[in-house]
Amino acid sequence: MNTILKINQLTKKFGLLTAVNNISFTIEKGNIYGILGPNGSGKSTTLGMVLNVVNKTSGDFQWFNGEQSIHQALKKVGAIIEHPNFYPYMTAKQNLNLVCKIKNVTNAKIEEKLELVGLLDRKDSNFSSFSLGMKQRLAIASALLNDPEILILDEPTNGLDPQGIHQIREIIRKIAATGTTILLASHLLDEVEKVCSHVIIIRKGVMLYSGKVDEMNASHGYVEMQAQKNALLIEVLKNHEWFENITIDKETGLTKAILTQPIEAEKLNQMLFEKGIILSHLVKRKESLEQQFLELTQQNA
Repeated sequence: MNTILKINQLTKKFGLLTAVNNISFTIEKGNIYGILGPNGSGKSTTLGMVLNVVNKTSGDFQWFNGEQSIHQALKKVGAIIEHPNFYPYMTAKQNLNLVCKIKNVTNAKIEEKLELVGLLDRKDSNFSSFSLGMKQRLAIASALLNDPEILILDEPTNGLDPQGIHQIREIIRKIAATGTTILLASHLLDEVEKVCSHVIIIRKGVMLYSGKVDEMNASHGYVEMQAQKNALLIEVLKNHEWFENITIDKETGLTKAILTQPIEAEKLNQMLFEKGIILSHLVKRKESLEQQFLELTQQNA
């Protein structure tokens, strides 16, 4: 696959505050990437640095294998990192005509992009009459006017109602289906899980995970157990290769262990019985992506 963007130990400090701390990841052509993290985690700062609107403190990044200057490379990038900024008393089409002049690109594709975002029938309506969702869709259309190789979106569904969120997600999927690579920042796990193929999880400027969404969700699950010889149970679990992250729930008293490989409950029960442990409770569960995300961010709080 072709590398669109490579980030290497990128860091940004604002005085004593380290907003982004040694982040490294690679964006490959044809995928949808999500930078996921709580508000204030450094997502927007990271995007700002690679778009050359925020100066990096250290580290580096390369667009398209460094074959072009950043200025030239950014001509192949479409981005929305702030609220849509259009003239309220100009129509959608007039606003996009102005964007074309600013970007020095042809206006031949204005109606094509308006149709893609579902606004062709409103091309002659003033921007001031648009809902928040329509404004966001017009911003996406404007970012696509130069047929970018990658589209960057910062919190694209922020403030939208459920219908507006659904519309933006469908548009993102349609854009990706044309072969355009997408990088979006979001604090919403649901958004990343439903739209993205890859995820980069950031908290307090530190990258906690980078990889495919389905690989993160492909854990072997966990088991909940209880036995009279609970101390022995915990000792056996801690010293066995099948388990990791052994914890005890304070409310239920149940012992929880993450599985490192697929194990049948019957085989697990037999192994513990041979160690002199009789379980009074054994439940095998699949851990959701939400649970994994919460555990990952809480562990690194």
